[in-house]
Amino acid sequence: MAPSIWVWIGFLAFVLVMLAIDLGVFHRKAHVVRFREAATWSIVWFALSMLFALGTYLDVGSGPALEFLTGYLIEWSLSVDNLFVFIAIFGYLRIPAEYQHRVLFWGILGALLMRGGFVGIGAVLIHRFEWVLFIFGALLVLTGIRIAIRREEAFLAEENRAVRLTRKLLPVAKGIRGPHFFIVEDGRRLATPLLLALVLIEVSDIMFAVDSVPAIFGVTREPFIVFSATIMALLGLRAMYFLLAGMLDRFRHLHYGLAAVLVFVGVKMLIEPWLTVPIWLSLLFIVAAIGLASITSWRAELRAEATGVADLHDRRGKPA
Repeated sequence: MAPSIWVWIGFLAFVLVMLAIDLGVFHRKAHVVRFREAATWSIVWFALSMLFALGTYLDVGSGPALEFLTGYLIEWSLSVDNLFVFIAIFGYLRIPAEYQHRVLFWGILGALLMRGGFVGIGAVLIHRFEWVLFIFGALLVLTGIRIAIRREEAFLAEENRAVRLTRKLLPVAKGIRGPHFFIVEDGRRLATPLLLALVLIEVSDIMFAVDSVPAIFGVTREPFIVFSATIMALLGLRAMYFLLAGMLDRFRHLHYGLAAVLVFVGVKMLIEPWLTVPIWLSLLFIVAAIGLASITSWRAELRAEATGVADLHDRRGKPA
């Protein structure tokens, strides 16, 4: 599959139109995104992604379509892990719910541009230096192990280098000043906490791109498939954040599933010169890993709730 320049232009035009509709029509005014609205947009973005996969299947066959679906699922699952960071950022900087969509919109717009750059750099490196695939594979395996054994740490925005640099370059106003990233006060141009949140989101996306882009290259070498799968998953990230923000603490085992996916893709890349793993098997493994992690998280949550009820009964002097 080597799409023409018009396919690239058409896809980019579609992305820009959808972003304009999103911000210019449905989210022109700052408001709290409720569950129903987030669910509707999540369904819209997912349906558009599946239509893209269907169009790919009808145009060039099942192979590229499966590659798109697998890459999309990898990016989508890794994006869920990114949502925990968003919650920590908004909570620490005390960003009101009605302004979070604005920050995420511009944050993800910047992420789209950066991911495009990462995909381009990755494609060039792989084309010129095929041994880079072994570095990508080893990186994914090590990242997967790190995710599996990591411990939760308190998020401290003031210790972030990007935040410290922003504060050195720009004076930052105290408190939220509406939906603005900059304000003018006493003749001085000041940044607001919304800008700090935006900076942190962009920095976090760079860190996640180091994992996600090599992971998709482990599935396909076609830059357009890598780019389109990444972009379609990112477009639905804002809606998914508002849909799952109140439930993310229930996915306590999700990082094990993500770790398994990264290790699997990394090993796949390392052994590829001697053994080719079918794309359908990769897709099946990813679905199984994320599904199993979700099921075990759900069961652990039910046990925790049952234990909490039992403890409450004990404290009241009633049998548990």
